[in-house]
Amino acid sequence: MGSRILRFDVYNKTKRELFKDIDGYNKVHIISGNPEVLSNSLNNSKLLKNFTSKNSIIIPDGVGTIISSKLIGQPCMEKIAGIEVMDGLLHKFESENKSIYLLGAEESTLELCVKNIKIKYPKLKVAGFHNGFFDINSCEDIVNDIKNSKAHGLFVAMGSPRQEDFIIDNMNVLPCKLYMGVGGSFDIFAGKLKRAPKWMIKMGLEWLYRLSKEPVRIKRLGAIPKFIVKVVRENNKNN
Repeated sequence: MGSRILRFDVYNKTKRELFKDIDGYNKVHIISGNPEVLSNSLNNSKLLKNFTSKNSIIIPDGVGTIISSKLIGQPCMEKIAGIEVMDGLLHKFESENKSIYLLGAEESTLELCVKNIKIKYPKLKVAGFHNGFFDINSCEDIVNDIKNSKAHGLFVAMGSPRQEDFIIDNMNVLPCKLYMGVGGSFDIFAGKLKRAPKWMIKMGLEWLYRLSKEPVRIKRLGAIPKFIVKVVRENNKNN
């Protein structure tokens, strides 16, 4: 159990504990639970079923999720960013001699991402990779490639909900043990995007930094206050 936010159990322990808890799953889908992703899943039965399943872990990846957990009296211990979880898992898998498959982004970005991951984690086996430009309803060749790779972890960077759709559609037929949609993380590993300075991350202002770099994101910020209001109303209704 985690912090009960709307219909979701959001992971409320530390990032260090998360890496330990992951080992207790036969198969696990890690979901970056920011307000936009969680709100969208409320209106998508396919996502909602998966997000609330016993094989999923929703991490509190977003200041709006953290604020919501505090307002309902079930505070998450810390914000857990998806990029940090991916990076931590790469380190973990390298030490455990496990392999990964990377799916998503443009070919040039993906190749840079793979190159930089191999530099940072030289003993980590990248069992395969493919760009994100394909029809997810007709991609048997890619699914078979992932199967044949026998990768332990699958990281999918195709934006939400497309990346979650691919994971949900194929999680039961693939041998991978860990699945994670990672949005723009490949761009960060490739060096095409940079995270906010550490002081901004610590102060919960990473969203402001990202907005300064990508002003178009301002349209998406409206999801945060709407989500918080919905959480508070739902909590008051049930108490």
